Amino acid sequence: MSLNFTLFVQAAVFLAFIWFTVKLVWPYMLRAIEARQKTIADGLAAAEQGKRSLEVSTRQAEESVRQGRDRAAEIIAQAEKRAAQMVEEARAQAKDEGNREKAAAQAEIEQQVARAREALREQVATIAVAGAEKILRREVDARTHADLLAQLRQELR
Repeated sequence: MSLNFTLFVQAAVFLAFIWFTVKLVWPYMLRAIEARQKTIADGLAAAEQGKRSLEVSTRQAEESVRQGRDRAAEIIAQAEKRAAQMVEEARAQAKDEGNREKAAAQAEIEQQVARAREALREQVATIAVAGAEKILRREVDARTHADLLAQLRQELR
């Protein structure tokens, strides 16, 4: 066998191998490579989407926390304001109650003073009547003196 024939046979086998590879093996490998590329691209896209979603979620969480803090501060401020208002209301009620008790005590004192004056007038009138009675016993006209004493009693009131 000659070298040329061997070279042609080897070339033909090589061409057959290339043709076999291009027709049967190569499309399968290209589909596998393309599927792998698509899987990698999808994975990268999903990772990028996840990263964006994480950023959005982080911003939303921070906003929610900020809103919660603002709301808590607002509630605390309202509670403090209400507490101060309640203290002022209690203070005003206590002052009003004190003024009412003071007025009631003042009225009671005035009533007691009026009763004491009335009692004193009665005693003065009684003493005057007793004195007048002693005078009348010595004098003749008892009716005239009784009328005078009654007028005196009325004047003392």
